[in-house]
Amino acid sequence: MSTEPNLVTTEWIKSSYSGSNGGQCLEVSRDLLAHGVVPVRDSKRHHGPQLTLPAPAWAAFVSALRDGGLGA
Repeated sequence: MSTEPNLVTTEWIKSSYSGSNGGQCLEVSRDLLAHGVVPVRDSKRHHGPQLTLPAPAWAAFVSALRDGGLGA
């Protein structure tokens, strides 16, 4: 039995901050939240590597971004 999450059929959601100009774009998936992880990838490299983060770490990262806690 594999413990790796199946990202083949995952639905990816592009960040609302990503523009259509081909710049820096991020996609995440909510499909694996029940497994406690959030996959993240570069939207320009669909078949490239994905980073799978623990859900609490992703939530803390997003919260820090919203609060301006990461700086420039």
